[in-house]
Amino acid sequence: MNLDLALRSLGPMLLEAVRGTIPLTLISFALGLLIALLIALMRISGNSILAAIARVYVSIIRGTPLLVQLFVIFYGLPSLGIKLDPWPSAVIAFSLNVGGYAAEIIRAAILSVPRGQWEAGHTIGMSRGQTLLRIILPQAARVSVPPLSNTFISLVKDTSLASLILVTELFRAAQQVAAFSQEFMLLYLEAALIYWVICLGLSTVQSMLEKRLDRYVAH
Repeated sequence: MNLDLALRSLGPMLLEAVRGTIPLTLISFALGLLIALLIALMRISGNSILAAIARVYVSIIRGTPLLVQLFVIFYGLPSLGIKLDPWPSAVIAFSLNVGGYAAEIIRAAILSVPRGQWEAGHTIGMSRGQTLLRIILPQAARVSVPPLSNTFISLVKDTSLASLILVTELFRAAQQVAAFSQEFMLLYLEAALIYWVICLGLSTVQSMLEKRLDRYVAH
């Protein structure tokens, strides 16, 4: 095993993790949460048309592979006259994917809040929107932290698929070095180790956050 190559390639891979993988994950997850919240609210709105649209969206996202979604956006849209660069294509694909999965998490969290909380907000003169923002969503947020954290960690690993549409990130850096050196096993194992360390750190933060939020949840 070429230890010198592993050490020399560590820097470039960590650099691409910092300026490629992590930003791609953060931006996609943030946009995905906004999409998820919108879809979740459409599902519980009581409007049959909006609820149907939301259900179809979730069904499509959850019923098709992420890689296919990524290819449809990057390679498929140009046939319709819509050509996007690799980075925005990846952001759109990952955001839509997160939105489809996180929507069900948020919807379930909102529905888990006792109905009496809605009635309490109405009693003190709040509108439905105010009750949702000030009472329901804060409580739902605490419930949804664990599954949303898992979604975030999964997204970190899923960003490696962006290398297939030429987005420069951690795994693509490993591919480039491996192609030049022919040390595929070494470089791919090194990339896997970096992903594992990142996810291990995120899992630790997740556990700390869950314990902190658990203080405010009645048992």
